[in-house]
Amino acid sequence: MDKIKIGVVTTSDRASAGIYEDISGKAIMDTFNDYLLNEVEYIYRCIPDEQAVIEETLLELAKEERCDIIVTTGGTGPAPRDVTTEATEAVCSKLLPGFGEQMRAVSLQYVPTAILSRQTAGICEESLIVNLPGKPKSIRECLDAVFPAIPYCIDLIGGHYMVANEEVITVFRPKGK
Repeated sequence: MDKIKIGVVTTSDRASAGIYEDISGKAIMDTFNDYLLNEVEYIYRCIPDEQAVIEETLLELAKEERCDIIVTTGGTGPAPRDVTTEATEAVCSKLLPGFGEQMRAVSLQYVPTAILSRQTAGICEESLIVNLPGKPKSIRECLDAVFPAIPYCIDLIGGHYMVANEEVITVFRPKGK
């Protein structure tokens, strides 16, 4: 079974400065540990809300670390320092807006402010980048909504074969894949 490399990027001025603990990054790793039967190597970064730093980090994880997937948390709202979406769009060769659409649709079932989210996803090199919200509960809800498509997306862009724990989540791959 293939080993999967997952980049986890928390964009937060306060968490990166040590003002509070990053529980969102941990929530992402806990969720992927539940989902995947593969051995997983996490490359974790907690960085400030600075677009240039976010872009540099995403490129490092895609080009140098060669992560199969890079998952960000934070920085997708309308506040002036929320620039994760812009950084993601700047480094991606292809955008996959369906991810953001699906995550907002699911989040709207819980909070009306989900319409303020600017989450997106895209392809950078051979990595899938997915922007997630900052709250652990919302992270799980959003990943539950989009993860069924992630392994096939990783297949299509040349990444390692993800094997899901079907007792936890069911993935979709076309017949014969």
